[in-house]
Amino acid sequence: MTRISYKDVAPGAYQAMLGLERYVGSSGLEASLLELVRTHASQLNGCAFCLDMHTKDALAAGETPQRLLVLSAWRDAPFYTERERAALAWTEAVTHLGPNGIADAPYHAARQHFDERQLVDVTMAIVAINGWNRLAIALHSPEPGSHVPATQTN
Repeated sequence: MTRISYKDVAPGAYQAMLGLERYVGSSGLEASLLELVRTHASQLNGCAFCLDMHTKDALAAGETPQRLLVLSAWRDAPFYTERERAALAWTEAVTHLGPNGIADAPYHAARQHFDERQLVDVTMAIVAINGWNRLAIALHSPEPGSHVPATQTN
């Protein structure tokens, strides 16, 4: 049950979040990589709505069910590129900030596959999905299961 519809109560804040999403979407990063990052951060945060949304969006865009089903165990699966692995490790590091920040190892691994601008853009994608996760979890809004991908028609 929805606690607060943040989209309706604070439309300016909602539009600001959408602005960040538009930026990330126009960054030039691969759509498939962005959906993996969004899905994995949502797994880490336990966000049912965002998991529903981003797995549906990924599938509608051509992602394979196998890669989505095994995503939480990406380190042990052969289905991901080295670039995707670096992004997933970076997603974990940024999502689970510890008391000492982020260790050098995930940063250096990410820098092997992303230039400075790309790493900032991946980080912005992680910041955005973590924000959406926190809104959806805290306010129970929107309802999990309600998302219909834009490329899918009913």
